[in-house]
Amino acid sequence: MPDAIAQFANAKYLNLETFRKNGSGVCTPVWFAQAPAQSAAVSGPDVFYVYSEAEAGKVKRIRNNSKVRVAPCDMRGNLRGAWVEARARICGAEEAAHGQQLLRHKYWLKIIGDFFGRLLRHRNAVIAIELD
Repeated sequence: MPDAIAQFANAKYLNLETFRKNGSGVCTPVWFAQAPAQSAAVSGPDVFYVYSEAEAGKVKRIRNNSKVRVAPCDMRGNLRGAWVEARARICGAEEAAHGQQLLRHKYWLKIIGDFFGRLLRHRNAVIAIELD
């Protein structure tokens, strides 16, 4: 598993594959942030945070099926590593705020996007992805 996680170390984009009710996959390149490693004494799952419009297709698909696959990619979705099986969930308010903070720290352009999103009253959902 360390090799699976190491491939995301310098990646700017993550290809998130969610699954429709009929089982077909839908791939979407997204920004992501990895939760900082916990202390060596606590070995929890590695978590990636992704944000999206609350009514986006990927959010609806995750509500129906938490099974996802992720792989590092470029901004066009061209893979830069191997697929990894994972589970996704929609975050609650406190965890969503933490995920948003991590994303803003990694992508300074997100601050500008958040400003315009608030002006346009867009609702966001934060997705936590835990690698299997």
